[in-house]
Amino acid sequence: MPMTLDQVVAETRQWPPGRVAELVDRLTTELQPDAEIENAWRTETRRRVAEIESGRVEGIPGEVVSARVRQIVGR
Repeated sequence: MPMTLDQVVAETRQWPPGRVAELVDRLTTELQPDAEIENAWRTETRRRVAEIESGRVEGIPGEVVSARVRQIVGR
């Protein structure tokens, strides 16, 4: 029977930090999106940055975005 998530956490708490870091690294590497998705996001990011740098699009300051989010969630 496979270990539960709680069992895995309990087990890894007994491991040395280096071994835990290796596990996290290996799991994170496996969860990375595939190259096609990465390339699509890279292209989209470059397009958006170019729009801002050219003046076609104006960015919204972080404080304004945070205030809007707080208003939406009621905080």
